[in-house]
Amino acid sequence: METKTINILLVEDQKLMRIGLKSLLSEQKSIDTIYEATTAKEAIEKYRLQKPDVILMDIGLPDISGIEASKRLIEQDRNCKIIILTSHLTEEEVFSSLHAGARAYVMKEINTDTLAMIIKTVNDGAMWLDPKIVPIIRDKNNGIIPARKMSRASFRAEHSNLTQREYEVLKLVVDGKSNQQIADELTISEHTAKAHVCNIIQKLVVDDRTQAAVKALKEGLV
Repeated sequence: METKTINILLVEDQKLMRIGLKSLLSEQKSIDTIYEATTAKEAIEKYRLQKPDVILMDIGLPDISGIEASKRLIEQDRNCKIIILTSHLTEEEVFSSLHAGARAYVMKEINTDTLAMIIKTVNDGAMWLDPKIVPIIRDKNNGIIPARKMSRASFRAEHSNLTQREYEVLKLVVDGKSNQQIADELTISEHTAKAHVCNIIQKLVVDDRTQAAVKALKEGLV
């Protein structure tokens, strides 16, 4: 069965960045057409005309910010799927972007294969958060991740197949720690830390460590 390819709109005012992203993403089999825009006004017009599946939105645009552009796009079409792709990491920008309705917040240093995976994830209707912003979300959620208000005991009852060590590792994953940092903190090998993370991902029925962190936040473990 043939997999449906994804059309994207790349909103980026820096020419070299735009050309580089387009070239790299064009090599991905999951991506078909890549439309381009350099301003928020152009992005809004191209979305209206082309109706891409996913928008990659920079924050620093020359007319209005990508955050405000995202808000306007989603006001026009609540099903608009926007990924903020940026080098900005302030608390205000993170929360403003997610409150505006962005489905993902991604740092620009991400590799192309992971970005393609995120595009597919968002196109499929899910949310994705860069590990670097997870601590910000955890500390000041403000309703970004809808909580089930599940108690720690309830979470543990529902996910009783997680070991005590895996709970410890999961909390560090939520803190945005790398496998090496987890290993250092728990005095275990990096290989063991990686194995714990893989087990957690499998047991929580998620695709990656970021989704595991989001699920832990959403269901009240931390």
